[in-house]
Amino acid sequence: MTAALAALLAVVFALPLIAETAPQDVAFDETGAIAAPLGDMPGDPREGARIYGDKESGNCVACHQISGRTDTEFQGTIGPALDGVGDRWEEAQLRGIVADAKRTFPESMMPGFYKSTGYIRPGDEFTGKAGTEPLPPLLTAQQVEDVVAYLATLKE
Repeated sequence: MTAALAALLAVVFALPLIAETAPQDVAFDETGAIAAPLGDMPGDPREGARIYGDKESGNCVACHQISGRTDTEFQGTIGPALDGVGDRWEEAQLRGIVADAKRTFPESMMPGFYKSTGYIRPGDEFTGKAGTEPLPPLLTAQQVEDVVAYLATLKE
């Protein structure tokens, strides 16, 4: 075995194995909450804050507002304000709402950020044709955990 191959193998085997729950295997309770984290890594609230305002990933800012977030322009008012959401909901409930809000609020306009089936009108990019399921989730399991970690910090 060459030194380069030995070094590569050492790096590969030193990396932690990150397990995550696939969207179709998520266990929601009767209220729509998800008790177990979706992956092995804890959520990062700083990354969740970034995802909140990032129009390329979560884009939560399109519908929700947080009064203390002066760094995000054009906050929406379609969804409820998220000020104090960490006091109103437990992490399991927040995880369920971010993953698939319709499980908790059937009339919600919020998209399911961690689901791959059950869409009403998925589009296939810019073709105008319906997409075929399963579709990739809008956020990864880790991104959901990051957003949940951030939302949990939003206390009154």
